[in-house]
Amino acid sequence: MFSKRFITVGFVVAVGVIVAVAYSAVVSASNSWGKYHWDGDKTPVKLTLGDNFKTNAWDSAYDVAVKDWNVSKVLSLTKLGGETSPGACTPANGTIEVCADEYGINGWLGLAQIWTRGPHIRKAIAKMNDSYFVTGGFYDHPEWRATVMCQEIGHDFGLGHQDEDFNNTNLDSCMDYTSDPSTNQHPNEHDYYQLELMYAHLDGGGGGGGGDTKPCKGPAWKCAEDQPPPPAFDMELPNRGQWGREIAVSRDGGQSVFVQNFGNGYRVYTHVTWTLEVAETLRRR
Repeated sequence: MFSKRFITVGFVVAVGVIVAVAYSAVVSASNSWGKYHWDGDKTPVKLTLGDNFKTNAWDSAYDVAVKDWNVSKVLSLTKLGGETSPGACTPANGTIEVCADEYGINGWLGLAQIWTRGPHIRKAIAKMNDSYFVTGGFYDHPEWRATVMCQEIGHDFGLGHQDEDFNNTNLDSCMDYTSDPSTNQHPNEHDYYQLELMYAHLDGGGGGGGGDTKPCKGPAWKCAEDQPPPPAFDMELPNRGQWGREIAVSRDGGQSVFVQNFGNGYRVYTHVTWTLEVAETLRRR
């Protein structure tokens, strides 16, 4: 059995304000990343999730996570064979590519990235580092894989964590920071409620980032979201040296958030979950 001491596996790719609220008799928190969301002209917003795994060890967790998140009234998810390789995990506009491969002993267990234009998510990836999920290793358990998959996909919708205290009772949500994944493998009612709040308004787009093609009707300086992205915006950003500026580190050192700003409202956010050893170093610095 795992002790609830440190880790959450997943990443928040932006930082929101955590406000305690009560929901369904469970104390939780407002867990959105500020205003980041996929745009659409109606709900449910349709999104595709690509399956890009080097082995079939993640297949069950992926199937369950997509099924769980499809319970939401504001999302309609379709599983597809991935359009990229597990190693490259190259995102495409309007999609979430979910990948798992041996990315190396580089200090991170999982990471997620969202490519944003203003408040809108244009594309996203979720990556699990099989170098730390080796057979017989500490994380090589169905509970860990389920929590990782559920949480990282949840982040790619714009959700943050409900709770960042590793030592309190689990909230029975994969969006809860925990090092005991035994009861935190699925979304809970608050996660679905938060999604409804986030996607309650309609942006007028076609879903999956399509609304960002509307022409700007004002001066250029007021229409940053409507300017074409620089070529670098479409680059892959797999390594720490490409993630940009570190804007947040959790109190225990386990999570870091980076932002790469390309100008005119175009940004890439990367949330990283570190190993215990790296986390200890970050906590002490």
